[in-house]
Amino acid sequence: MKAPVLNTEIPGLPLLASGKVRDLYDLGDTLLLIATDRISAFDVIMPNGIPDKGRVLTQISHFWFTHLADIIPNHEISTEVDPIAEALERAGATVTPQVREMLEGRSLLCTKTQALPVECVVRGYLAGSLWKEYKQAGGLIQAVSLHGYDFPAGLRESERLPAPIFTPATKATSGHDENISLAQAGEALVAAGHANGRELAQQLAQTSIALYNQAAERALQNGIIVADTKFEFGLLNGKLIWIDEALSPDSSRFWDSEIYAPGKSQPSFDKQFVRDWLEASGWDKTPPAPELPADVVEGTADRYREAYLRVTGVPLG
Repeated sequence: MKAPVLNTEIPGLPLLASGKVRDLYDLGDTLLLIATDRISAFDVIMPNGIPDKGRVLTQISHFWFTHLADIIPNHEISTEVDPIAEALERAGATVTPQVREMLEGRSLLCTKTQALPVECVVRGYLAGSLWKEYKQAGGLIQAVSLHGYDFPAGLRESERLPAPIFTPATKATSGHDENISLAQAGEALVAAGHANGRELAQQLAQTSIALYNQAAERALQNGIIVADTKFEFGLLNGKLIWIDEALSPDSSRFWDSEIYAPGKSQPSFDKQFVRDWLEASGWDKTPPAPELPADVVEGTADRYREAYLRVTGVPLG
């Protein structure tokens, strides 16, 4: 098993930005996104990574960008090494054999867009932060309204909602994003300089739910419940474009349909294994994070690979 890729370096090309997982390079007329094997929990990046995680994220995004292209255009140009290497060389980079090996399977050459400052979250089930908000609002004993939606009393954790809902969030540069309403998303877009922000917010909601519905139906055929997911969008010449990643284990909550049982938290194909170990370790959730033990690393890697297999129907190459 290859060592996890924690950092990237391309000779002759400066790193434009580095997030919790992805490194971003500016190639002039295009961008290069490289998904590393870094993993974060409780907003802290772990000192050791998860082998194949970045490859899973890139390849599963490629799968969904391809299969959902009929709904909305996306920013993907290529995930193949040869065209990516050519684009790098045109930008003045030196593509060594080591760089090619690092790029393999985890890199996405994409079109530049004007990214919109709203996280587009679609939820099909009562889980995560929405479940917490529902309980805090008193939903266990009374009907409540959250983010512009009415919820009856007495719903259970992980219960399927009557219909998927759009709960956008602000984009936080650090810490947690904050759930907002559709109206607030429109206001945020107007504040960001989009005069038609309210209409744009409606378009984001409709597009996000359409993507979720089609993806959730396809995933369920392979035994995966997509409980919720996050989309990001940009504008290119005034046209809405799907950007960033697509329905990956990092941006989505995947459950096994065979063992789904509402009324409790569900096992998921993501980094929950890491979170659970950290919670039990006594770590106070402030940096630096403890090094993950080998069994937690491999167990998490297996979950990411299994997510890819279950969604696409083929093992990770």
